[in-house]
Amino acid sequence: MGTNRKFEKTPRTRPKKNPGDRRRRQKVQAARLVALGMDADVVAKMDQKDVRTMLKHPLKVAAANAS
Repeated sequence: MGTNRKFEKTPRTRPKKNPGDRRRRQKVQAARLVALGMDADVVAKMDQKDVRTMLKHPLKVAAANAS
């Protein structure tokens, strides 16, 4: 049996994602929704998947919150 070299090697082709980068991306995406007119409290309670889904159609989000 080997030492499972696959997990020991450094990632050269694709770097690993960092938790800090993920938090930064989520913060930027939430700020984009707030800029489109959504309430910050509503965005804070949303699931991250829903945030990404809403950002795919920014004109619909802006139209829905243009009151």
